[in-house]
Amino acid sequence: MAAPLIAPSILSADFANLQAELERIADADWAHVDVMDNHFVPNLTLGVPVVEALVRVSPVPVDCHLMVADVDRWAVGYAEAGAAGVTIHAEASAAPVRTARALRAAGARAGLALRPATSFAAYEDLLAEFDMVLVMSVEPGFGGQQFLDSVLPKVRRVRRAVDAAALDVRVQVDGGVSADTVARCAEAGADVFVAGSAVYGAEDASAAIGRLRELAAAHPHVP
Repeated sequence: MAAPLIAPSILSADFANLQAELERIADADWAHVDVMDNHFVPNLTLGVPVVEALVRVSPVPVDCHLMVADVDRWAVGYAEAGAAGVTIHAEASAAPVRTARALRAAGARAGLALRPATSFAAYEDLLAEFDMVLVMSVEPGFGGQQFLDSVLPKVRRVRRAVDAAALDVRVQVDGGVSADTVARCAEAGADVFVAGSAVYGAEDASAAIGRLRELAAAHPHVP
């Protein structure tokens, strides 16, 4: 498995000072940007113009998680805005393979996200089309929710499928990831960890990032 990556979610940041908040996570691997449209999820955040601005000032690559309806229509715009990775929700996509290929053609990693109740089985045969599978460990829409241990078997299934196919596909967990839960995620097979309040709620964001990375590395997945 690849080395663990920590991707703090700016959903927990101070939106009035996003450049400064990005600088607080310069020691992270990616900046996780949640895009919500108040249709697919009951929250409204930001869109392409803000992502373009974030890309210009971010010290780390921007990874966009699109929680929007009709995601096939909007996804490529975020790649064109400079996002290094764009993750679409399986539940919002009518043509996930076509959209993944368009994202890759635009120069971005293509990710596929699954809500807690969405089975991975229907998408296993599509793994090679994606660079990452995001397993939501809370219901998407709001930060600060409690981690759902019930998704860990799904993380294991995704990891087994990736390893069995010998693919270079990352397994990301998003929601309730903290120093108390990151080890369980790593043991299940995750290698990208999205943490919002666990990083931005810490007095020293850099130390929090380092701690999460150490804990993930110290609890490797055992097939």
